[in-house]
Amino acid sequence: MKVAQADILIVPGYKNSGPGHWQSRWQQKLSTARRVEQDAWSKPVREDWTARFAECVNTAERPVVVIAHSLGVATAIQALSECTKPIAGAFLVAPPDVENPAIRPRHLMTFGPYPREPLPFPSIVVGSRNDPFGSFDHAGDIANAWGSMFIDAGEAGHINAESGHGPWPEGTMVFAHFLARLKA
Repeated sequence: MKVAQADILIVPGYKNSGPGHWQSRWQQKLSTARRVEQDAWSKPVREDWTARFAECVNTAERPVVVIAHSLGVATAIQALSECTKPIAGAFLVAPPDVENPAIRPRHLMTFGPYPREPLPFPSIVVGSRNDPFGSFDHAGDIANAWGSMFIDAGEAGHINAESGHGPWPEGTMVFAHFLARLKA
């Protein structure tokens, strides 16, 4: 699949992805990408966030490819039952452990638990060995449950601008290969 053949949905997490974040940079470069906008970035409500995601999927005109980060991963996964159109593939980065009572802010736990059934589309989960919002073992476990390819990002923090992943060229290359293998 080529970029022009897909509706690419950028799904940021808690507090959105700022201008230096790799998601924002990718959105600017990918001609068919659009952000799933939320009304309250700092006070995520699971039902509101999943409804907005499902609305974006259900109104897409081309096959949907998801690029989700952090709480955006939980949003996309929890919204699948609300999606009436199929998703062609998902690139899921730094899934937070929304079942961990130590997660802050605590209301992020309302996005859990993750379903553990295999996803009905090809997917990649990218996990970091020192992500403060979800352990490497958790990311690998959830990737295994979903039937996703699991990519070890090394010690990459939360794979965001704060951890030095503004442009994130390695992620760009992995995503480009993933997109090329999807069927239009």
